[in-house]
Amino acid sequence: MIGAHVGTIRAARIAGPGGELLPDDDPVDIVLAGGRIADIAPTGVLRAVGEVLDVDGAWIVPGLWDHHVHVLQAALAGERAPLGHAASAAEAAAVMGSVTPEDGRRVGTGFRDAFWPDAPSLDVLDRATGEVPTYLINADVHSVWLNSAALRRERFPAPADGVLREADAFEISRRLNAVDAPAGDRRVSAFARAAAARGVVGIVDLDMAWNHDAWQRRAADGFDGLRIRYGIYPEHLDLAISAGLRTDDPVDGDPEGLVRVGGLKVITDGSLGTRTAACSHAYAEGGHGVLTVDRETLLELMTRATAAGLECAVHAIGDVANTAALDAFAATGASGSIEHAQLVRHTDIPRFARLGVSASVQPEHALDDRDLVDTVWAAQTAQPYPLRSLADAGANLLLGSDAPVTPLDPWAAMAGAVFRTRDGRDPWLPHERLPFATALAASTAGGSRAPARIEPGAVADLAVCATDPRVAGEAGLRSMEVRTTLVAGRVTHAR
Repeated sequence: MIGAHVGTIRAARIAGPGGELLPDDDPVDIVLAGGRIADIAPTGVLRAVGEVLDVDGAWIVPGLWDHHVHVLQAALAGERAPLGHAASAAEAAAVMGSVTPEDGRRVGTGFRDAFWPDAPSLDVLDRATGEVPTYLINADVHSVWLNSAALRRERFPAPADGVLREADAFEISRRLNAVDAPAGDRRVSAFARAAAARGVVGIVDLDMAWNHDAWQRRAADGFDGLRIRYGIYPEHLDLAISAGLRTDDPVDGDPEGLVRVGGLKVITDGSLGTRTAACSHAYAEGGHGVLTVDRETLLELMTRATAAGLECAVHAIGDVANTAALDAFAATGASGSIEHAQLVRHTDIPRFARLGVSASVQPEHALDDRDLVDTVWAAQTAQPYPLRSLADAGANLLLGSDAPVTPLDPWAAMAGAVFRTRDGRDPWLPHERLPFATALAASTAGGSRAPARIEPGAVADLAVCATDPRVAGEAGLRSMEVRTTLVAGRVTHAR
């Protein structure tokens, strides 16, 4: 049934926005036409048209979005040595020493050195890995641990610990992600199929590359598994402006109109895991993190992007970075989002709504980082992971994964947002839990303030679930069975 254009969905129960218009949860038939919802009525009232998808009382929600993904890097991560289980630098180095090299290199990903009792060192990694160039990518992607052979290969000076951070780490990731186009596109297509199996109809791709050409090529080659909005980085802003790219424009040569221009992505500080997020209070080991873009440069970039018709997506994790980003939105009149917003001053929380700036947040990061926040950020006075506070203040929330930092799975993101726990632990900062309806809305195209809806005239991007997600519970959300996913009425996943 993959690729089929559905004309009628029979016997569905609506569990998402739009369902409040119905008198009860009894099954309805949904008639589709031209990629949109044409009509909804109790089952059996309407004459079926076109191909019929009988869902037999299953629950239907708007198609889901992941609003922050590094697509190619996430697609490649599954082929790299997993290091999330490594409990020490010595263990991570030993794991890499046993990895069979590919293309003359060993690449691992997902380590979290902030939890290790020992620190990364060049000597430890060299002893375990020898002369095979070896790369260990931090879970947060803001640092990479290399052995001497890799540092020589990449022509970087050798720091004592072998760790490259921020811009240098990003450059290493770009080089590691530079696979040939056909191979990369095959991996991206497989990644898209896996996303569709979780009810995903769209993603925001923030790969650190010139994404326009890559997505134009994929669309021309027949990519049709997801809707795509791709980011543009500062080093490519001139190129984007000269090409006349504007946010929400479709790319040339895309017959389905699925691939569209996103916004300018600017990374303004580091991360919690690498201890480089720009914070008002010092880290226990010293330092306040780093602002990687100065105020004048940020204002100039955002002003130029706005004048050219591009939204802005500003990475800000620490409270200092969030204040600086909000100040820049206020000064430039730019529209768009702050990506992550992991530590926000209490006085800044209402500014998101006042300025019309969306908060693009990743709830699973909160659960990954809860112990770091309680230790590394123990001295901070701003609010960590303020999901409910932002929602209550009127901000538009956009949920995502930041894959490969966490797996692309909107059901996990919703579970993290609603229950603030996993693995049987007590909820962390339970006052920041979101209502399920808000989390679901934030996982659709428009976000929590303007969600995709199931109603006549709406785009037929839909996901059919085996059970009612509104009462699924934390474990039930994480294991939600998605039976069918449709993009503009076309089946992209079917069980």
